[in-house]
Amino acid sequence: MDIGKARERLIEIILDKTFKYSDNPPFTLVSGRKSNYYFNCKPTTLDPEGMNLIGELVFAMLADSDVTAAGGLTLGADPIANALSVISFQRGKPIRSFIVRKEVKDHGMMSGIEGNVRPGDRVAILDDVITTGGSTIAAIVRAKGAGLIIDRVIALIDREEEGGRANIEVHVPRVEAVLTRTEIMSRYRGNEIGSLKTVKA
Repeated sequence: MDIGKARERLIEIILDKTFKYSDNPPFTLVSGRKSNYYFNCKPTTLDPEGMNLIGELVFAMLADSDVTAAGGLTLGADPIANALSVISFQRGKPIRSFIVRKEVKDHGMMSGIEGNVRPGDRVAILDDVITTGGSTIAAIVRAKGAGLIIDRVIALIDREEEGGRANIEVHVPRVEAVLTRTEIMSRYRGNEIGSLKTVKA
């Protein structure tokens, strides 16, 4: 797969299904802060084409690593981890997916992590959006508590604000994103200009 074309197509899907912009009223983020834009990633991460592209792109980011499993806090990370797992199997380098529960079960094995992972496994922590980094850090803490070795964090989108990436970097050596707010906003503004030119023409 052409990685550049895959990224461009994923941006198109995100703009169509995930990205919302509003001058008035602004959106309220989980932190309570107001913002003119919002990313609801699930319509993209649960879309067949979107899921396939995400799996390909995240696999490419991990191609030179010795990561054997990937997952993050449910629900945002789940479809990304599953997409990666399927693509990695098809590419002959299986990466198992796992789920980090928000609450530890109070029955059965009382596990905070679901999936075929064991202490000592080298893993990547996934998330759909980095804002403050709170959900990613929660997953990191639980994964470390289960004895997993965290190689890196990969997010689908980095909002590039509220110190999210820096907050996460306190806990792990490497933080990456498939796409950034800057890239997506650049395409969004380019599309707006293109639409205006079309109307004027």
